[in-house]
Amino acid sequence: MKTFVIIGGGAAGYFAAINVAERQPNLKIIILEAGSHVLQKVKISGGGRCNVTNACIEPKELVNFYPRGQKELLGPFHQFSTNDTIQWFENHGVALKIEADNRVFPKSDCAQTIIDCFLGQAKKYGVELLINHRVNEINKQGNLFKITTTKQTLTANYVLIATGSSPNMFPIIKSLGHQVIKPIPSLFTFNIKDERLKDLLGISVPFANIKILNTKLAAQGPILITHWGLSGPAILKLSSWGAIELFKKNYQFDIEINWLYKKPETVLALLNKAKANNLKKHVALHTPFETLPKRLWERFIAAAEINPNTIWAELSLKQLQNIVKQLTESHFKVGGKSTFKEEFVTAGGLDLKELNFKRFESKLHPNLFFAGEVLNIDALTGGFNFQNAWTGGFVVANAIN
Repeated sequence: MKTFVIIGGGAAGYFAAINVAERQPNLKIIILEAGSHVLQKVKISGGGRCNVTNACIEPKELVNFYPRGQKELLGPFHQFSTNDTIQWFENHGVALKIEADNRVFPKSDCAQTIIDCFLGQAKKYGVELLINHRVNEINKQGNLFKITTTKQTLTANYVLIATGSSPNMFPIIKSLGHQVIKPIPSLFTFNIKDERLKDLLGISVPFANIKILNTKLAAQGPILITHWGLSGPAILKLSSWGAIELFKKNYQFDIEINWLYKKPETVLALLNKAKANNLKKHVALHTPFETLPKRLWERFIAAAEINPNTIWAELSLKQLQNIVKQLTESHFKVGGKSTFKEEFVTAGGLDLKELNFKRFESKLHPNLFFAGEVLNIDALTGGFNFQNAWTGGFVVANAIN
């Protein structure tokens, strides 16, 4: 009997195991887990709800959400894309829903639903799960692979490495002759200490433009004020596209934010209109911009050096211009990063040049496969990293089948 060994489990590993097991009843399938807990990243993803995928259907559009892996994933997404993922889970008893922002979640709003699906299917098809089996060595012996773990030695005809961004596996991958690009964080929030943001936890702006000064990096979207600085889709997008450049800067850089996503001259005109309509009202108590929270408006008025008791009729052109600058060109110093929630995504991993993406197979060793975050592929938040895992796992299963 031939044997398929999956190292690391995780999303891509379980998906591959189930898709092979459904079609290859005579193939022995073993999943090796280094620890005693399985599918932990699935469990914490999406705030515990598991953002399964995204409703972006077209592969040519889908690849635009991948700062690394964009070109390589186009073909695989034609084999297995987001619609296929949604159909697969529903065929396996998991009802899904598409939210307004195109993110896809289980209707249960619970990641355990996905975990139970995988474990149930694995049990149904006799997939063997070995926990606390950390891999120490992989050796090629003819057409077979000899895998030495902390507990035993296994021989496999097919091997899938799906260990995510765990650094423990990289020396073993290198020992097989492969190149590994050192992983660095690619999905993180910005640490900022600034009086304008102090004690405004939870306040958000629905659409802003943010750019990193002295670079070409810029993004648009919602911004969220946190305990430690700034988060939200626009910040996370910047962190992902700028992962390598920001790492080189040691996460010390300056940003500029246009909180209204409007041109300065447009904002000045709106302020003049507000002044004409509210001559006797206090400036700090009346924001003319619906998308700008009142408390944040008050901070910008203070930063523009305007007394909170000032009424609109008293504002000079210079003061109006100062407000415009705060709203459209406010600068902040970033002094570090924080992990986005409990999810940790990295740029780095197996060099993509060494993988045949028609099969997700090593170009050096036939029947050695890689899928998931162990590859130098990462994506923006929104279910895209999981889609890479499902696609990789499915393509590997097709190759083995």
